[in-house]
Formats: sequence, structure tokens, C-alpha cells
Amino acid sequence: MTKTSRRLTPENSTLVVIDVQDKLLAKLPRAAEVVKNAGFLIDAAVLLDVPVRATEQYPKGLGPTTAEIARRLPAPAATKTAFSCCAAGTFLEELEMLQRPNVVVVGAETHVCVQQTALDLIAAGLHVVVPADAVCAWGDLDHATALRRLESAGAIVTSAEAVAFEWLKDSAHPTFKAVSQLVVARRG
Repeated sequence: MTKTSRRLTPENSTLVVIDVQDKLLAKLPRAAEVVKNAGFLIDAAVLLDVPVRATEQYPKGLGPTTAEIARRLPAPAATKTAFSCCAAGTFLEELEMLQRPNVVVVGAETHVCVQQTALDLIAAGLHVVVPADAVCAWGDLDHATALRRLESAGAIVTSAEAVAFEWLKDSAHPTFKAVSQLVVARRG
């Protein structure tokens, strides 16, 4: 992969939303922050034509994607039982067909489904970006340790707002004002 492909643009990125489900969120201390930041990134991705893919971990037990996220998704979430999204049906093949080397990963839990998905995406040759404020785990240690492991494996750890502004690249971008309104609402 060339260094230029590591810079996020709307044309070279995909957003993956992992397991943002009510029953799981109820047990996560930073759930509200993750829902807010994941929702913000979905909204920005839709404005910028960045493809969005979502998953649900065992919805029979953990319930559906939380309504705040589900209403924003351009397509229904794919269901899975494997922790890594890449082991779920044709998920990885679908991402590879998009031919977008950068995958922004958000959701729950940082040390389980997010980490295993990110490690599999890296192994598949994709570049992974993890906004630390759009992923969470039950415990701070699990969250922090997973972020360190992902970073040492080659993922870039950043923030949701940094991703959105990198997608824009310039205040002259045609959707700058719309994304700026999302930023203001998010900071609200």
C-alpha cells in the first residue's frame, strides 16, 4: 500500500459500524458517547458518499442496532455470530469489491469485535482507522489495551471529528457547511 492511500478521502474510505446494539450498550459506560460519535460519522459519510456497512452481533440475544444508529444507516445491518465481521458471510469480500483501502471502524466492544475485525482487515491488506471516541468497552483497561494493540498492529487511532475533517480536506469542499453543522450539533 502506498503512503498516499493512507490519507482518508471520501473516495478511498469505507465506514464500518460494529454491533451498536441496545442490550450491549446498556452495559457499556461510554455508550452515549459512542452512539453520538458513530452517528456523527455515519451522517458525515452519507453526505460525502462514503459507503457505510454495519453489523449486529447475535441480535436474537443482544437485540437490534440502537434506533439512533439504525435510522441513519443506508442499509440494514448484517447479522453475525463471529466476533470478527470478516468471518461473517461475504463481509470481507464486499469490502474488497469496493476497492477502498481505508476502513474506519466504530462500535463495540473495542477489545472484542472491533479489535478482531480490525486485525482481520489489516491482515487482508486494508488500512484501518479507529476513532477512539467512537469505540468502547465495558472496562477502561480493555478499551485502552485494545487501542494500543491495534496501533501496534498498524491501525491509526484518531478521533471522529478528525476523520470527518480529513474526509473534507478543505473548507472549500462543497459539503463543508453541512459537515460543519454536524460538528456544531455534535459538540452541542
